[in-house]
Amino acid sequence: MLTRVQKWGNSQGLRFSKAILNEARIEVGDTVNVSARKGRIVVEPATRVRGRYELKALLARMPKGYLAEEVEWGPPPGKEVW
Repeated sequence: MLTRVQKWGNSQGLRFSKAILNEARIEVGDTVNVSARKGRIVVEPATRVRGRYELKALLARMPKGYLAEEVEWGPPPGKEVW
């Protein structure tokens, strides 16, 4: 597929066909990693862990022997049903 770098406001951009995005498993709105390697621009789907943190890393920081316990938050402030 041939395309052209175009100016959009103060930025430059490329347009990708739907077939190219499908093949790369990228959808509109997805986060991608863009890098330059050996004179080429590489666009890859971002492999992110859900949110900002990795669960294994967070659990590793918990103190040994930690036991979760219930916390009383008081009565519901609205019309919630508990």
